[in-house]
Amino acid sequence: MSRSLRQLTPFLFTLIVPCLAACGDDESDGVGGNGGDSGTGGAGGATGEVIALTTQVFGVEAADTLSYILLTDTLDSDQPLSLDSGIEILGRGIGAGPDGGGALFVASDAAPTVTRYDLEANGSLKKGATVSFQGQGLAKIDEYGGQFQFVSETKAYFFDGYTAQVVIWNPKEMTVTGAIPLDALVLGDATLTFTAAPLRVDGAVISFAGWRNGPEVPSQAGIVVVDTATDEATVVTDDRCGYVRDGAVGPDGKIYMATEAYGAAVHRLNPDSAAAPCMLRFDLEAGAFDPDFHVELGSLFDGDAAGSLIVGSGGEAYLRVLDEGAFDIKEDTHPRVLASAAAWRWASVTLGDAPEATLLDAEPTSGSVVSVSLGGESFVLQFLGQDSTTFRELGGNGPGEVSLSAPGVVFSAAKLR
Repeated sequence: MSRSLRQLTPFLFTLIVPCLAACGDDESDGVGGNGGDSGTGGAGGATGEVIALTTQVFGVEAADTLSYILLTDTLDSDQPLSLDSGIEILGRGIGAGPDGGGALFVASDAAPTVTRYDLEANGSLKKGATVSFQGQGLAKIDEYGGQFQFVSETKAYFFDGYTAQVVIWNPKEMTVTGAIPLDALVLGDATLTFTAAPLRVDGAVISFAGWRNGPEVPSQAGIVVVDTATDEATVVTDDRCGYVRDGAVGPDGKIYMATEAYGAAVHRLNPDSAAAPCMLRFDLEAGAFDPDFHVELGSLFDGDAAGSLIVGSGGEAYLRVLDEGAFDIKEDTHPRVLASAAAWRWASVTLGDAPEATLLDAEPTSGSVVSVSLGGESFVLQFLGQDSTTFRELGGNGPGEVSLSAPGVVFSAAKLR
């Protein structure tokens, strides 16, 4: 089952948190606002490229947070995007969709619902139907947009950590059609989360599970392989390290998984609260973790904290490495603050029996990187506080120059055309 990494670049249709507040079947046109009841100004006309970004603008109180759907016809522009022509969404919103599929599926953390927006010929969005996941026990849709995976025009998945299941739904008819229970992933009082970057290999969707227990990270890794033909899931866990939420396909066709930067930060601040960040290997044909493969990520960088395995546009694999000279770690530093600090360097890594890593001459950025795949190219989103987000393509030499900026915090992007 060997294949090139580029063929297996993750379908990261969106990244982070889901679900829409003001939902309905209003199909009015025009320029955007108030719960997303209308369309937004066109981008790309009738034939050009159209990319939808969903950005969050945080208020003083959580209830004041708004999100906006912004359309652009290019990811290479010196002019920052504006909120003026965006569709306003209540709460922390995301927009997901299959690459080039002509539709955006919008959600926010206000309700367990998803609303469809179709791309019109003039490049604007038209609001369509809404589907609710409440009947599957969801009180909200949360975490990452990558938890939405689109299998076909009539089938999609949503990986939900709160209820430990995969919701199966029909994005064409906007109906829920079933669910896949993942009871084997329930771990005491720990909070189950899923990766922002699932993989697609042949006819399978592959997701990675991580657990948090307050600021601590249990020593457990988990992989979920869903057969899209049968909707059956294989769930396998491993206890050699935790928060293993990133993965890539190696040249040998096996899945390499690594601790995310947050888990690395937890271990750096309190080694007794988490196992050392590591890389594991999973054999899809055997359906098992390789018991003889266990690489502590720190061993690749003279003991420095490292995590977050990310795939570039050409299938390149990268890790993030903490530069302690770039951040003042204090006794009360929270691991989320450390993982989000612009103090993590980029390193390329070869995947195989004996991984090797090389630090790159790129400026440090946040360790907990959000990445999206748009038209076969991988972009990393860099947050400048809560004020703006920049896009950089992740190619063969690491992250490139800033290609686009947008106001707020962009957690999701989808190429509609």
